[in-house]
Amino acid sequence: MRVKALETVLTQKGLIDPAALDEIIDTYQNRIGPANGARVVARAWSDPEFKAALLADADPVLAGLGYYGRQGEHMVVVENTPEQHNMVVCTLCSCYPWPLLGIPPGWYKSDAYRSRAVREPRRVLAEFGVILPEGTSVRVWDSTAEVRYLVLPMRPKGSEGLSEDALAALVSRDSMIGTDIPEVPR
Repeated sequence: MRVKALETVLTQKGLIDPAALDEIIDTYQNRIGPANGARVVARAWSDPEFKAALLADADPVLAGLGYYGRQGEHMVVVENTPEQHNMVVCTLCSCYPWPLLGIPPGWYKSDAYRSRAVREPRRVLAEFGVILPEGTSVRVWDSTAEVRYLVLPMRPKGSEGLSEDALAALVSRDSMIGTDIPEVPR
């Protein structure tokens, strides 16, 4: 409601154009959204050389794909493994890789997520339905204006032989934040 009230006041004062705002929101929700990130993950699952380059220095790899700028610079990709699960938070505000994931979800910006993800990550993950084996450590990465993170989730068992498009369909925005795990549909 606060956002809508602010938008109304700014529109009435002639400071913003609601059509321009709608275009920006549509771009990030529907045209960019998490689809860009899902394509990157699917390619990393399919192409070992691409994956190695992405993990070594994500910025030039992502820029080469056109995924940069507007909070998409200074990217670091962290890989989930059976030994380590990664999740991303921004404890100061809501730094988030828009070119890869679209508009951040409301919960990502909430005070509760921002504080609890650092203090009790396993409990927060459990609330998202992610129950990790005891032997899997959890690493929380704190995004900032200088560095933003993308989680490379583990490729689901049973996804061998799927095309990159089919693999991308398995990847959710939340799995690239670390609060979900991709699964092969049954």
